[in-house]
Amino acid sequence: MESYRIAVVQAAPAVLDRAAGLEKARRFVREAAGNGARLVVFPETYLPTYPFWVWFLAPREHARLAELHAALVDQAVSVPGPELAPLQETAREAGVYVALGVNERNSEASATSLFNSVALIGPDGEIAAKHRKLVPTGPERLVWAQGDGSTLAPVGTPLGRLGMLICWENYMPLARYALYAQGTDVLVAPTYDEGETCLCTVRHIAKEGRVYVASASMVLHRDHVPQAHGLAELVAGREWIKGGDSAIAAPSGALAAGPLNAQEGIVYAEVDPAAVTGARWNLDVAGHYARPDVFDFAVRRRPLAPMRIAADAEEGPVV
Repeated sequence: MESYRIAVVQAAPAVLDRAAGLEKARRFVREAAGNGARLVVFPETYLPTYPFWVWFLAPREHARLAELHAALVDQAVSVPGPELAPLQETAREAGVYVALGVNERNSEASATSLFNSVALIGPDGEIAAKHRKLVPTGPERLVWAQGDGSTLAPVGTPLGRLGMLICWENYMPLARYALYAQGTDVLVAPTYDEGETCLCTVRHIAKEGRVYVASASMVLHRDHVPQAHGLAELVAGREWIKGGDSAIAAPSGALAAGPLNAQEGIVYAEVDPAAVTGARWNLDVAGHYARPDVFDFAVRRRPLAPMRIAADAEEGPVV
């Protein structure tokens, strides 16, 4: 395969405004594609926002949390579903892959619980894959349900196999290994995290898995926070709620781009598929370093539905 360019977008969300967030994302995709990118990665739950209020409100503040949850569900998306159609059209027009962090409704059931998900849109404008975060962190559990193993798999593309892990999933050794063992070449890693430890993790994963890691983090300034729902009041006295630190790491563990801090923008890096393959001659954690004679590891890929319709023998099979 030939080398190609990837773009990591560091952007503030249009807080709780799906339409505005989509239009902003479309502008970034056009810009990145115009600069030669073939894969464009957005931050964790960029659409319609990361629920930053959970780090400010106590669980006992039920009424405020319920109000914000209702607003978040209202502006969330279904994957697949009609809400992402404008961005899907832009991806098709630009001929690029787009990895977008979203709040995803559990449309297969109540449609009122949420998952922290990444939707991968292909250059044909179709949803190529999605991944649901396995474990929400700390107070995030007030917002998101847990994903399951059915989305823990890389996606085969002309760019190589693209794997997806979200934020602190990247601290889960077995989740990382599951993607390594399925042949991941580029790890798409949307996050809300920032700082030196986050960047060390990005570099470690690149070195460990001999993969490229595209870490797209969100920036959030007090000017990005609306007055609605008392959100501006929550962050009063702060200037930057999140500074970002988006970056791209190469299979050597070196940073190929970034970090970008306290500003919106795009960082770019060239992906050389031979750098992935070549780097594994002396360390391939899912190959000659795997030692399956010593370690036994399995991933349960069966999706877990909240209800199963059982066939009644008298009524015949359920269709």
